[in-house]
Amino acid sequence: MRAGSAGTLKTVLFSLKDYFNQNTLSPLEINEWMLASYEKYLRGKREIKRMNQGELRKRIVKGMTDGAVHNHFRDLRILFKAAMKHFNKPQIGQIRIPYCPFDNYKIVDTPETRKRNLDVERIKLIRDCIVEPGSRAEMARDLFMLSFYLCGTNAVDLYHLTSDNINKGRVEYNRTKTKRRKDNAFISIKLIKEAKPILEKYLGNLHTRYCRSQALDRAIKQGMEVVNKNAGLSGITYYWARHSFGNLARNKCRMSKDDVALALNHVDQGNKVTDIYIEKDWSIVDEVQANVVELLVDRNELKTKRLINPIEQRRTMRLVSA
Repeated sequence: MRAGSAGTLKTVLFSLKDYFNQNTLSPLEINEWMLASYEKYLRGKREIKRMNQGELRKRIVKGMTDGAVHNHFRDLRILFKAAMKHFNKPQIGQIRIPYCPFDNYKIVDTPETRKRNLDVERIKLIRDCIVEPGSRAEMARDLFMLSFYLCGTNAVDLYHLTSDNINKGRVEYNRTKTKRRKDNAFISIKLIKEAKPILEKYLGNLHTRYCRSQALDRAIKQGMEVVNKNAGLSGITYYWARHSFGNLARNKCRMSKDDVALALNHVDQGNKVTDIYIEKDWSIVDEVQANVVELLVDRNELKTKRLINPIEQRRTMRLVSA
């Protein structure tokens, strides 16, 4: 089980302890009536108790939204069915948990996901946002742009990067979220000039600054709140960098979905057999990356760059001499 999944399941266990006000719970106490009451409890303002630096601390949290309730009950159902699988031994007639209440309890539908896609101008606002040096906001801004430059690299993967992951001008790693794939979710991304100074600034330092990747996630979240405020934006999180990269690659640069998927390190469920025969070509990722990052270049600067391109320059000289 991934660390992220284990964390969400642990959150459910803590919440059940709060609701029942006890440390132990029988699965038989979870039924349709309890679930209805529990959902009402989660939607309201409530007090929770958690250990923090060796002390039991209390705090008030606001009620959950439909999306949060959906995810919470989904995880509770996972835990309950795991308990059924563990305690029930039908082969010897031992059924300690006779039924699953989720078979008769409708979990609220998750609301339609808000599109987390930024246009070029708002990405520039984040890139150029003025923040306090050395602050969480500076780190959040930098890592947001680093993720965008490196084809939507997740924060947990930036956290684990070391100098060993830099090979011949490329950033190479196994994506943590999906490394259980047969290809170990390996990807090779060109370390472009826009990303290089940011990566050098944080490479290996995130481990020193934060003991776990989850702590980095929290710091980035807090930092992005300041970035949003200073840039005149609202509600944008670190993960928008990945979504925006993919969206711009497809809809602005007109790259194929297959090429965008390769750059985002997604697996194509429909072409698994074909993938056995085709070797991955990282130059395709380079092309997607170059096209997307070029969108951030101002037109005047882009025109200048193209004029000093050696091929274009020689072509221009030939025309003039003629």
